[in-house]
Amino acid sequence: MPKSIIVRRSAIHGNGVFAARNLPKGEELIEYRGRRITHKQADKHGAGSPESGHTFLFTLNDKYVIDGDNEGNDARWINHSCTPNCQPFMIEDEGGNLVKDRVVIESLRPIKAGEELTYDYGIKLEERHTPRLKKIWECRCGKPKCSGTMLKPKRGAAK
Repeated sequence: MPKSIIVRRSAIHGNGVFAARNLPKGEELIEYRGRRITHKQADKHGAGSPESGHTFLFTLNDKYVIDGDNEGNDARWINHSCTPNCQPFMIEDEGGNLVKDRVVIESLRPIKAGEELTYDYGIKLEERHTPRLKKIWECRCGKPKCSGTMLKPKRGAAK
């Protein structure tokens, strides 16, 4: 079977991941890989600092985060979009070992060869979403309904 995805420069930001062939809806495209670290380790090393505007961290579960910057793969280059064509989903380890949980990226709809793969990062920050932080976490997807930020709104989030 021909390769499904390729990495190249993106009009959205830096590197991006693109469909190397037509992809059907619901296809598992790639696992998000990287070193498993605890949330406390991620906070301690500043790997997910709200001031960076850039992260390869992916929340795996309540205990672990996947650090795609260490032992990561091409999935770390998938960019954010307010109108994504992919979605991440978690596969829990059957034995209940949280460090063995996995995240896989799946197509939400048919994707044409050459189209950039994107998903909604769903970034949640405890800090107040100031104009400065929204600028740091600026969305560059360019979609008509772009929110302008990768940050999830705080209003109406929890009831």
